[in-house]
Amino acid sequence: MAFQKAVKGTALIGGGAIATVFGLSQFSQYRNKHGTFVHAQAAEAVTVPIKNDFPTREQQILALKTTSEFDVLVIGGGATGCGCALDAVTRGLKTALLERDDFSSGTSSRSTKLIHGGVRYLQKAIMKLDFEQYKMVKEALEERANLLEIAPHLSAPLPIMLPVYKWWQLPYYWFGIKLYDMVAGSQCLKSSYVLSKSRALELFPMLRKDELVGAIVYYDGQHNDARMNLAIALTAARYGAATANYAEVLRLLKTTDPASGKQRVCGVRCRDVLTGQEFDVKAKCVINATGPFTDSVRKMDDQEVPNICQPSAGVHIVMPGYYSPDNMGLLDPATSDGRVIFFLPWEKMTIAGTTDSPTDVTSHPIPTEEDINFILNEVRNYLSVDVEVRRGDVLAAWSGIRPLVTDPNSKDTQSISRNHVVTISDSGLVTIAGGKWTTYRAMAQDTIDAAIQAHDLKAGSSKTIGLQLQGAEDWSPTLYIRLVQDYGLESEVAQHLASTYGDKAFEVAKIAQVTGKRWPIVGKRLVSEFPYIEAEVVYGVKEYARTAVDMISRRTRLAFLNVQAAEEALPRIVDIMAKELNWNEQKKKEEFEAAKKFLYYEMGYKVKSDQLTDSSEISLVPSDIERYKKRFHMFDKDKKGFITILDVQRVLESISVQIAENTLHDILNEVDLNKNGQVELNEFLQLMSAIQKGHVSGSRLAVLMKTAEENLRQRGVISVDRSGGGL
Repeated sequence: MAFQKAVKGTALIGGGAIATVFGLSQFSQYRNKHGTFVHAQAAEAVTVPIKNDFPTREQQILALKTTSEFDVLVIGGGATGCGCALDAVTRGLKTALLERDDFSSGTSSRSTKLIHGGVRYLQKAIMKLDFEQYKMVKEALEERANLLEIAPHLSAPLPIMLPVYKWWQLPYYWFGIKLYDMVAGSQCLKSSYVLSKSRALELFPMLRKDELVGAIVYYDGQHNDARMNLAIALTAARYGAATANYAEVLRLLKTTDPASGKQRVCGVRCRDVLTGQEFDVKAKCVINATGPFTDSVRKMDDQEVPNICQPSAGVHIVMPGYYSPDNMGLLDPATSDGRVIFFLPWEKMTIAGTTDSPTDVTSHPIPTEEDINFILNEVRNYLSVDVEVRRGDVLAAWSGIRPLVTDPNSKDTQSISRNHVVTISDSGLVTIAGGKWTTYRAMAQDTIDAAIQAHDLKAGSSKTIGLQLQGAEDWSPTLYIRLVQDYGLESEVAQHLASTYGDKAFEVAKIAQVTGKRWPIVGKRLVSEFPYIEAEVVYGVKEYARTAVDMISRRTRLAFLNVQAAEEALPRIVDIMAKELNWNEQKKKEEFEAAKKFLYYEMGYKVKSDQLTDSSEISLVPSDIERYKKRFHMFDKDKKGFITILDVQRVLESISVQIAENTLHDILNEVDLNKNGQVELNEFLQLMSAIQKGHVSGSRLAVLMKTAEENLRQRGVISVDRSGGGL
């Protein structure tokens, strides 16, 4: 009864404010209803022909070298840069794009994976009567609807639960979420709703029960960010944009305007990172869309220009899928230090984040143990005491740099803008900075509009609303069934291919290798517990992947899901890429080491290793120490004080179990802290202590030795499958 009264009372509490926002939303509501008609016509209005396939990278480099002058040259291959290229080329402008690393190698692949308007921004807009913030949320919600429409294979609506633990918060949060629905208007994905305590626990059984009053569920979008970024780039390439990754801009080219006598930017000097060859690319307009590196390109234009980028680091962690329901996220609206934390299912795992702290601009941001533990502590506050949130269950961790900006055109230059800013320098360099992933298309439209006006380019209005991205045209939710039936793929693999490549999944299936098994007929997995197959590596090279890091992090998402699985897949990935790209043995070794370094520093492997070091404390009670010593000495029969592969093989042979020597080497290497090829007693005790404290989970050696001890009595079978291997 109290629950029902609280909900009914909400209407009275929020009525006046709702009426205010409703008045602001009327025109936008009309636009939204009219939007479906606009969507249908926008894509049809594109007069630029689209190719059936995109050019090779070599063809793109040749186009960059031989084209006398482009209308638009975009620097930066993130979501915004690729969005600018797509917007420009579909207006009929001769377009080029240069990215010094890989498409989406920076912030655009390290997001929370949400397509959203921003509930917290709407809260600030209402509390501070900030109309600019309101307009930003409104625009983001419109763009959310468009993005879900133009790439349905890569995105989908996601219900997100906001648990309520105080009665007074129920009407407060209900009011805020209903405003969010109202601002979205006819483009609201699904209407939000209130849940009783029992229903909330039924849908999210991991939730903390104590003092739970109820919950509110609202809807936002979720996507595969790196693949979405790539889809934008590939779509631009198919429309004729000369796009190239691993093409670094060294400096801006300038010429003197005969009319004004001023220096004007007229192109760039760039370097093909893969070959070292340098060449000029001329353009009427150069656009700086480099995210956190905005100021470095602005200073190529003018060394004296003040910085406008205020970089902020956001750390995310990935945990096993059992930490969240398959199709329900969680929002912590007020963490212990005032931040917002999302807890979301993604690719059958669970993402938690993000943090928000000042940082230096770097191409290789590293997640810190402090940030990881902050997120874990916040997660513990919301999950049931029955769920032990273990540090060892962190499977991957990464840091992304948000390019927050101060508007140089604003009187208050110290005020950080959450919206995007388009500026044009005296020499004609167009800079787009700030904003968020969801609004990349609107940012690109505003940028090209400004470029057309500033440089007197001949082009019409933007054509990208409703313009389908690579893979969307013939995609349907049941497409994966055809993949299973026509090619003999596993259902899980087929679903993955359909949701990653859309209607291009058939191209991947066609090159998938025969397994030699009764089922599946084709599709050899790179690692057993993930649906990525070897054919994706071959296809990834076609999609401009040129390094092993490209493959494990952005063509597949292995590095973001489980760093140990990514490391396990590396040798095979490097072998396949070597065959496709004609790498010699030295190049293969370099790629392998570079990818391991990437996993170690940027994807959280280092902070995993730091959980088990030579100085790790052994905090075991005497009885546990004796028990683990006995287990250890079952393998160390000679009382050497350490065990080697030979010792493990001997025990396994005695119970008629065979494991490949290279697999045993990997298992011991996970625990061998001083890397001397053997595991000492102290290292083993450190491992068991770390497991008891929850700092390490999924240790194959610990599982193997425990199971071997039991099997010596029972003569059973030992399982050595990697158990998920947390960080």
